[in-house]
Amino acid sequence: MTKFFETKLPGLMRLVRPTATEHNNSLYDEVVNIEELSRVIGKPFHLQQVNHSRSVKGVLRGLHAERWDKIVWVPRGRAFSAIVDIRPDSPTFGQHATFELSNENRQALYIPEGFANSAFALEDLDYMYMVTKLYDGSDTFAVAWDDPDINVSWPHRDPIISQRDRNNPRLRQLFPEKF
Repeated sequence: MTKFFETKLPGLMRLVRPTATEHNNSLYDEVVNIEELSRVIGKPFHLQQVNHSRSVKGVLRGLHAERWDKIVWVPRGRAFSAIVDIRPDSPTFGQHATFELSNENRQALYIPEGFANSAFALEDLDYMYMVTKLYDGSDTFAVAWDDPDINVSWPHRDPIISQRDRNNPRLRQLFPEKF
């Protein structure tokens, strides 16, 4: 059974997945029971899409803020993940929490809408995420990964980053009224 832990950012949950069952060169791995997750978060998690990305060591994706709830985990490799609360009315607006996700530590994250998330590849990795809305590209936005107002202590100061993510605005550009 998955164990759920609150984090310092209200709504963001750390999940510890049960130990995988291995037998005769095969593996069974439960990521999360959606019914159980829905009880814990107090609302239905309506799974709409499952996504898979692959990154080589040194790649940074994020800080992305899609308008959906998601569950993220790393079935292969290791990722440093920074999650930022960007809900304008939240008492923890602009604060972040960091996690290491890997198959070895069996951690996953439940990230509700209103948070920006990232994955920095500490080694080659597969990154999986289940989301509550279909992706069409029209409702996504992002925050600069190196925003000094957020001040994430990244494990590497010169990551491999997409052109799209290089041009992301700072938090104060998105929410000037908060500064």
